Amino acid sequence: MEKKQFNYQLIFRRASLVIYDVASVLGASFLAIAMRYEFQYELIPDYFLETILRFLPFNIIVTIAVFYVFRLYQSLWAFAGENELQNIIVACFLSSAVNGIGLFLVKTYNRAVPNSYYFMYCFLLITFTFISRFSYRFLRSAKHKKQNKKNDIRVMIIGAGEAGNSIIKEIVNSNYSTMSIGCIIDDDSKKWGSFIQGIKVVGGREKILECVDLYSIDEIFIAIPSASKKTIKDLLEICKETECKLRSLPGIYQLVNGEVNVSQLRDVEVEDLLGRDPIHVDLDSILGYVSNKTVLVTGGGGSIGSELCRQIAQHKPRKLILVDIYENNAYDVQQELQYKYPNLDLLVLIASVRNTNRMNKIFETYRPDIVYHAAAHKHVPLMETSPNEAVKNNVFGTWKTAQAAAYYGTKKFVMISTDKAVNPTNIMGASKRICEMIIQTFNRHYDTEFVAVRFGNVLGSNGSVIPLFKRQIAQGGPVTVTHPDIIRYFMTIPEAVSLVLQAGAYARGGEIFVLDMGEPVKILDLAKNLIRLSGYKVGEDIEIEFTGLRPGEKLYEELLMEEEGLQDTANSMIHIGKPIELDEMTFFKQLKDLKEESKNESADIRYLIKEIVPTYQIKND
Repeated sequence: MEKKQFNYQLIFRRASLVIYDVASVLGASFLAIAMRYEFQYELIPDYFLETILRFLPFNIIVTIAVFYVFRLYQSLWAFAGENELQNIIVACFLSSAVNGIGLFLVKTYNRAVPNSYYFMYCFLLITFTFISRFSYRFLRSAKHKKQNKKNDIRVMIIGAGEAGNSIIKEIVNSNYSTMSIGCIIDDDSKKWGSFIQGIKVVGGREKILECVDLYSIDEIFIAIPSASKKTIKDLLEICKETECKLRSLPGIYQLVNGEVNVSQLRDVEVEDLLGRDPIHVDLDSILGYVSNKTVLVTGGGGSIGSELCRQIAQHKPRKLILVDIYENNAYDVQQELQYKYPNLDLLVLIASVRNTNRMNKIFETYRPDIVYHAAAHKHVPLMETSPNEAVKNNVFGTWKTAQAAAYYGTKKFVMISTDKAVNPTNIMGASKRICEMIIQTFNRHYDTEFVAVRFGNVLGSNGSVIPLFKRQIAQGGPVTVTHPDIIRYFMTIPEAVSLVLQAGAYARGGEIFVLDMGEPVKILDLAKNLIRLSGYKVGEDIEIEFTGLRPGEKLYEELLMEEEGLQDTANSMIHIGKPIELDEMTFFKQLKDLKEESKNESADIRYLIKEIVPTYQIKND
């Protein structure tokens, strides 16, 4: 059996406190009576001193016991706060009360001690105990403040609230901090000129640029976890001109959980500059329709598909079926879901949506109630060089999956589309437009409710521009932008998934759901902002290079074609595009020809796609 190791330093500290408390009881006992007689010792009656001395041993024992019960020997006094102060006061009051009762019981005269003695004794005992417990904290804080003045990183805190106070406290008190705080910024004019932990609130956001120079600031911490995206964007627009590194506190829940500290500060993300608050959907009410249902997700290992599986898994489906052709991603998602939801009936199947027999067998065996079709080839430049693969996978993979769903009684079929399907300039977008046409056509002929969901670029997804920029910055640049005027709509993965799930709830068949993603963002601005927010200077530390538009790429994306129009939904941020009429006989004949041409690896596949999608703009090399 391993021998227990003693912490001699801890034992020494506690023994020292006990000895100090004994001295405090002695000091408080005799000082209290001395103060009553204004330190004229010859005036103090002997019987008062005799009474005090008679009960003193018991008073010491009782005081030590009470202090132990109130954990005055166990607390970490370097971090003492309000609770420890309350414990000191209550323990001293209780000890004084016992002392008063004891003095009365052992009195040698008609009065144990003067009445004023009880108050003075209690006051002195609290004072002595407070000094012993909090002096270490004060000395330690003073030492750290002196050390922090020598630290290399000068910090500005934006936000003089609870979050800012917590960050300041940790920086000031930390043994390991390499930071010193220069000043605090807050828009509340009532706080200007006040101090937090000895640091001055110098003014509002209009003072940021001036104070960065005045206090030689290296990093700026934004500690306003409850601020809206608009407020954060406005602050960052100012801060990014300072060339300081920026960090922000993630969210208000850290305050609730008591988790606010320097480690919670994250580097400011480009998402913070998009200028709108994230779209929130009441998934609990919407996802009620997946409860106790068999749900199938194609492309379940991808960025969107995997997030769909995570959200669906939370709402108790009868069975969740993940279908993907790439086994590594599918395996990772499987392990994650099995760990988080051990009671989930999860089935992971490796299959290609291009395989008719395989898809039919899956649908015949499991009869899914709801299908989310996220499987697709999505990389625009790669599909430009392999257009027949885009047609086989996107167009006919969708056809085969939708046909199996209709034949085997699926209630809802939700297809993931893209804004690149609107007036497409590339094969990927054109193939997705054909998928939308297939979905809307199927909806007119089957009981299954077929809908499509159209959204823009997804931040953080596979192939997103943001991870590319971050890798390029980490490598020292250059950051590559295809064109200085290129703009895109952006959304986050949770927003995209929320839209897909809400579409399933709203679906009545034939709709194309579109998310209001706010104003489009210039890719060049994203690149510049990310360089600045990483602590570098554009053009000096990291260069930006323009590489020219890639094959099939256009300067801007659209969310709707002119003839579609918009209808509102119960969610003001989600709209519906009206179905477009088409000649079904001609459409099905064109699809038959397209299938044959793609199988034959036709070099002219683009012109056949142009016949099906008249808005497709072929860009010749």
